[in-house]
Amino acid sequence: MNLYSPASSSIPSLNMADEFSYTDEELIARFQDGDEQAYVELVNRYRNRLMTFVYRFVNDMEKAEDIVQDTLMKLYTHRHYYRNIAKFSTWIYTIAGNFAKTELRRKKRHKVTNLSQMGFDDREYQLPSVEPETGETAQGHFAEKKIQMAIQELPLHFRTVVILRDIQELSYEEISKIVDVPLGTVKSRINRARLQLQQSLKEFR
Repeated sequence: MNLYSPASSSIPSLNMADEFSYTDEELIARFQDGDEQAYVELVNRYRNRLMTFVYRFVNDMEKAEDIVQDTLMKLYTHRHYYRNIAKFSTWIYTIAGNFAKTELRRKKRHKVTNLSQMGFDDREYQLPSVEPETGETAQGHFAEKKIQMAIQELPLHFRTVVILRDIQELSYEEISKIVDVPLGTVKSRINRARLQLQQSLKEFR
């Protein structure tokens, strides 16, 4: 199924001007009523944000693309599961986060199996190779890799909240709903995650 091409519908579709005037919640309501152009607009709004969110989780661009595709497919097939008692963004990030956590558990099991079959020096911790660079571009890429590595070293419950807050810029209240923990716990985890990141990245301060 092509997730980005709307099928015909008896519901009047959005025009280009309308797309930007609807809230996420209004768009999902229209999609539930049969307007697939509303789905396309939701995909356009969230695809890149979800890619950033998921990549920070799994540290694998190809896997992140698969997870985002699965998330958008679930949005398409489970549209009627959404209820307007929470923000649409809370719902879609929860779906993506659950897929990402499933992938991390699978990856962890796979790594344990691999480590039992290889020597310590053969563990697959190398960063992807890049073309030689000079100047600010190389420095920027190096810093980005260090940041990503530092995020990956965080415990999962810290990683989740700090990505949602400091990269996705969601509110504390929305993060609390996504991870299903009290607001105070969310704030505490974010502060502790930031402290750990500051320690890991102190060379850049």
